[in-house]
Amino acid sequence: SVTLAPTLGFPPPPSKGAITVTTEDLECLDSGEFLNDVIIDFYLKYLLVQKAPQASVDRSHVFSSFFYKQLTRRDNANEDSTSTPAQVRRHQRVRTWTRHVDIFDKDFLFVPVNQEAHWYLVVICFPGLEEPQYVTRDGRDSVQGDGGEGLGESEGEIHGENRSNSDEDKGKMCQYLQVEWQTKRGGHRDFSGDHMIGSHCTVPLQDNSSDCGLYLLQYAESFLQDPVVDFELPLRLERWFPRQQVRGKREEIRDLILHLYRFQQGSLGHESLEDRTDHGNVIQ
Repeated sequence: SVTLAPTLGFPPPPSKGAITVTTEDLECLDSGEFLNDVIIDFYLKYLLVQKAPQASVDRSHVFSSFFYKQLTRRDNANEDSTSTPAQVRRHQRVRTWTRHVDIFDKDFLFVPVNQEAHWYLVVICFPGLEEPQYVTRDGRDSVQGDGGEGLGESEGEIHGENRSNSDEDKGKMCQYLQVEWQTKRGGHRDFSGDHMIGSHCTVPLQDNSSDCGLYLLQYAESFLQDPVVDFELPLRLERWFPRQQVRGKREEIRDLILHLYRFQQGSLGHESLEDRTDHGNVIQ
């Protein structure tokens, strides 16, 4: 037999690209549990659709949590690894993900990454900017450009620890941008480390092993709410937000999902996500 688990689709029709959240997904919001990719993608989508300032949303592109996983997975048997360069093979796996957007028109690209059971966030700043620009804000000059330093294309990583594989991760993202530039704009553009200055930002850190996903979401939310304007490295954002703000985020996200579900279903005659205890296959 097939059990139907109640689901939330967000954003609701007629919007496209809905994230489907099930009762089982809610369980990862319990204390001490690791957030799964569904909750990560749902909340990032919610920020873009309902919560973040429209001006920031217009300037930003947020990739799915599956993007980096698909970009960096091992070659399939049917992928030609002899004549096609590795960076081109990787790009081909995700080339359709940006068919409706030119990411080089955006100021900020957000890439959620899960490596070795740890979530962290990569923010690429001004990927289409070829020369530094100096913008006067609040009476003082700030550099806008190549990554943290204002040289044009840039990748700044916002996460709490220096990871041994982060240089390899950055290299694959740089190669992706290079092939994407060739695909979208034509011609060669150097996105190597010499031109993209990466930085491990000083940010509020988790104090346990299970909250990395919550911190990723808070980093994205805080950045969208008030984008960084001074890119002098190293970026010091240790007072970005209080830890207390993250401690209540599991319950905040759970309540949000249940509220959205009830709003979509109507409060009478429907079981709520939290009241259903049976789990099973989800039929969409």
